[in-house]
Amino acid sequence: MVPMSTLLVTRNADNTITHSFEEGSYLNEGDVLVDVTHSSLNYKDAMALDGNKGVMRVNPLVPGIDIVGTVARSAVERLPVGSLVASFGDGLGEFRHGGYTDSQRVNSYATVAIPAQFTAEQAAAIGTAGYTAALCVNALSTHEVPEGPILVTGATGGVGSVAVNILANKGYEVHALTGRVQEYGDYLHRIGAAEVIDRAEFAVPGRPLQKAHYAGAVDTS
Repeated sequence: MVPMSTLLVTRNADNTITHSFEEGSYLNEGDVLVDVTHSSLNYKDAMALDGNKGVMRVNPLVPGIDIVGTVARSAVERLPVGSLVASFGDGLGEFRHGGYTDSQRVNSYATVAIPAQFTAEQAAAIGTAGYTAALCVNALSTHEVPEGPILVTGATGGVGSVAVNILANKGYEVHALTGRVQEYGDYLHRIGAAEVIDRAEFAVPGRPLQKAHYAGAVDTS
């Protein structure tokens, strides 16, 4: 029986899509080799599995837009062998082979060491969406946003919901924008939103030189 170590998506000459499990690894160029334990299932991964040409930039392709695992080989001092790491973006699962495999090379500039209080499972659950949300919050903090409410669009999505929660826990007044207020209003309040706003209120363009309502925003659209 052939070990099912690498999931491969192939676009055939007749534009049909084939999915197969292959023995061995499809390795990228990179200065860190990771023994992969987790890779999340993201919407972009679903598009890659469907053979979407906007996502599947190489053929064949190993999907998986993020990678969590243990460093097996490294040329980078801050990511020594044996450390638990996560790698995000950098074309993984798009124009570089991704995490749906046992072993993958990644670039150190797109890879972070996972803090000791997190398990691999927890880091994978946070995934690309949580990492992106944290980068947004860090950017707001770096730019010293003045006092006032922060608007988060797409608040029920992965990036939006994590951003709402992080911002609320950091003491910001968070206003969550969604097109599904009836379905998710209570949920958004539970994770920290001070106000939940119907996206329809923003459907009509505002007038020039109106007074600003928000000190900053995380726009996931």
